[in-house]
Amino acid sequence: MLVIKCPFCGERDQTEFTCHGEAHIARPENPDELTDEQWGDYIFFRQNIKGYQYERWSHDHGCGRWFNALRNSVTDQFVDTYKIGEEKPAIPSDEGK
Repeated sequence: MLVIKCPFCGERDQTEFTCHGEAHIARPENPDELTDEQWGDYIFFRQNIKGYQYERWSHDHGCGRWFNALRNSVTDQFVDTYKIGEEKPAIPSDEGK
């Protein structure tokens, strides 16, 4: 069983949560000036990094709130979870492993 720490409710089973992809995506400042191709890139394309990635999550079957997480997509290890608007945690160094 994978346990995820909601920054509002504490540790809960993974079945209560949904991942919504990459976090910290900045909306274009002037969307009316984008071409269709540029707008499509913003809407549909994300990095999907192999390794540490910042992600948006929601606690659907709990408090219902959104938060961010730093997770290793290879090991499925959550490094940290944090409220939206808080400073994102640093990616750990893998030296010495």
